[in-house]
Amino acid sequence: MTTPDMKPELQLLCEVRATLEPTIVIGDTARGSRRMVSITGGSFHGPLLRGRVLNGADWQFWRGDGITELEARYLLQTDDGTHIEVHNRGIRHGSAEAMQRLTAGLPADPAQVYFRATPVLTAPGGQYEWLNRSLYLCTGTRLPDAVLLWFYQVL
Repeated sequence: MTTPDMKPELQLLCEVRATLEPTIVIGDTARGSRRMVSITGGSFHGPLLRGRVLNGADWQFWRGDGITELEARYLLQTDDGTHIEVHNRGIRHGSAEAMQRLTAGLPADPAQVYFRATPVLTAPGGQYEWLNRSLYLCTGTRLPDAVLLWFYQVL
């Protein structure tokens, strides 16, 4: 039996720039150092939607093996006032130098950092309901006071 070529394709959905507060270190746990980063706003734009980022938070575990587990929840508000929930889970790791720079709140070379996530978008019925019918992948880069994310729809 021959299997058809079912390789998924990615299509850019939007670019997100979310502004951030400084990281709050909660403390050591069995899973790693627990941290939280408040999301304070920002903007997003893409071929089919644009608007602003509303408040939220990114809860993190900085593990002993050098991997940071990320779990962010926040809202997007489109230019027409529609609210879209984002629940984004992922991981970030990189060279020792790059990770030291990020931990210190300094910029790091994005080429030295693996930053991938799987956002789940939840939109109300209506104009953006189509967002509920796909899977998404995300790449990102951390800046000292913001994060840049690129959301891709899996086709």
